[in-house]
Amino acid sequence: MSKCDVKLYALSTCSHCRNTKDLLNNCGVEYECIDVDKLTGDERKAIVEEIRQINPSCSFPTIVIGDKVIVGFREDEIREALNL
Repeated sequence: MSKCDVKLYALSTCSHCRNTKDLLNNCGVEYECIDVDKLTGDERKAIVEEIRQINPSCSFPTIVIGDKVIVGFREDEIREALNL
């Protein structure tokens, strides 16, 4: 998978987000991670709006794998979406 195929919206202090990062790292998956709580101002507003388009509850982690959206740390769903 290319880096752009997997995108993770996370909070730096969230244990479920940390578990998701660990899973992706341990599986050798390249991904783009955005720690939303580390953003400020207009950049943060734009990313939150981006998340709301795919996950109206705007909860974390929100993972986009290709055209599939997974909300929460759902290891089985993540592995299935990545064909692992």
